[in-house]
Amino acid sequence: MIDQIKIRLQALEPTTLDLIDESALHAGHQGNGGGGHYKLDITSSHFCGKSQIMRHRLVYQVLADLIPHKIHALSIHAIATDEV
Repeated sequence: MIDQIKIRLQALEPTTLDLIDESALHAGHQGNGGGGHYKLDITSSHFCGKSQIMRHRLVYQVLADLIPHKIHALSIHAIATDEV
């Protein structure tokens, strides 16, 4: 799943991308339906001039069909390249 998510995120042309599977920390979590828990740190020029909400929406658009069955939870830290 990590590779699939990273491939899809390439649409945002990230300069940095760090994705961690934290599913093991949530084993037995009620209501997760088997989907994974992930932590994403991503830097992209696509985020320049956009609010955090808009940045998250861009990420969610790329991964929309994976949520909620393959991805149950996603923590996003999105940084614009002009903020680095």
